Amino acid sequence: MKLVVAVGGASGSIYAKRLLDILATMREWVDVGLCFSQSGAEVWAHELGAVPEYPFKRHNLRDFRAPFASGSAGWDAMVVIPCSTGGLARIAHGVSDDLIGRAADVMLKERRRLVLVVRETPLSLIHIENMATVTRAGGVVLPAAPSFYSKPASIEALLDTVVARVLDQVGLPNKLMPRWGDDPEAQGAKK
Repeated sequence: MKLVVAVGGASGSIYAKRLLDILATMREWVDVGLCFSQSGAEVWAHELGAVPEYPFKRHNLRDFRAPFASGSAGWDAMVVIPCSTGGLARIAHGVSDDLIGRAADVMLKERRRLVLVVRETPLSLIHIENMATVTRAGGVVLPAAPSFYSKPASIEALLDTVVARVLDQVGLPNKLMPRWGDDPEAQGAKK
């Protein structure tokens, strides 16, 4: 699988870090193209410090020669994590003025999987309408809203409730958390 991971400028860089850490363990069957928005790199530095060295090719935001800037290159999916509401708006309205916008536009026009991990609250009507626009165009809006039925006992386990869903949406198998029905204790069933 060829997967684009774009780190947007919303708070929540820790979600991107967790996804990239997991993808680094899947290198034998996942080719990752990585791109940071300008504010994505700034927010990461503020929230987490320096970006670690990942074993993926990192593309410049202005690099329109990146392979996933063209539908003919055949990239399978794209995740924007975290996705700011500004990034959501640009994607919803086809603004392709940087590599992230162009790659998202390519995913939608080629009918490939685009997952936007929106991290904002509360939502205005403008945000909701942009989410609807992306959804109608074939994208998936996956809010960074962790679940608690698996009883996460650490920050990493809490992050995994979102990251597992991201991996599911792009078609990558994972066992980051128990599936509903697999762990009776997590669902409150009696032993």
